[in-house]
Amino acid sequence: MVPAGLTAVGAASEVGDGTHAAAAVQQLPGDENALGAKPGEEPIEFVMHAMAQQRVAPPPIVKTVALPEGRQKADLPAGPMGVPGIAVAAYQNAERVLGAENPTCNMPWTMLAGIGRVESTHDYGGKADGDGNSLAPVYGPVLDGSLYGNNVIRDSDDGELDGLAGYDRAIGPMQFLPQTWKHYAADGNGDGIADPQNLFDAALTAGKYLCDGGLNMRDLSQQSKAILRYNNSMAYVANVMAWETSYANGVAPRPGDLPKI
Repeated sequence: MVPAGLTAVGAASEVGDGTHAAAAVQQLPGDENALGAKPGEEPIEFVMHAMAQQRVAPPPIVKTVALPEGRQKADLPAGPMGVPGIAVAAYQNAERVLGAENPTCNMPWTMLAGIGRVESTHDYGGKADGDGNSLAPVYGPVLDGSLYGNNVIRDSDDGELDGLAGYDRAIGPMQFLPQTWKHYAADGNGDGIADPQNLFDAALTAGKYLCDGGLNMRDLSQQSKAILRYNNSMAYVANVMAWETSYANGVAPRPGDLPKI
């Protein structure tokens, strides 16, 4: 089951401050054409309607939702190259929302799928329920310097998101660091919560992160710049782009297209 309201989550997914601004309006009596008012529409009604359109949705609650064990894996048809159906639904939903909110980014769902493939193999083969919630929390290695090549990142969230004190670790199927998640957190399924362990939230948040700064994913240099935010490695970029191309054209990457990261 795909979460209800997926085609209309754009407004709910915008991170804002919960307030709205309206310019002061001076209008002469009887001037119904001012500010674009329709003939016969009372000016005050038009102004109030315009103010209502300026209101933004409140920011989502950033947290990981505790869910019962024994939930069933989503049963949706697989997408291109065997991408789990629930993951495809999340990536394509993010593409739709970003297309409405940030059209100049030109984010394709296949790029998000490339990130998801490299980061967690699409939540370990689609191990998520019908609402996109991971059946088991997804965590990366502890970033305490004990593994070769890993940075040391001190705890930034008091374990609130990654369940760990002392050091941070990446969270969710799109593998965000806690502080990055808090900055870009988006609600992809319209439930008012931005949960890194939810595929819909994670995919939309990844898209916002990659698009930040006015980047255009149709420009290869800007696309590479965006992917490097995830992992400052050209081998990583090559892997993501190879999988993106694979999902777009239905042809598996060649071994040479997937350098060791």
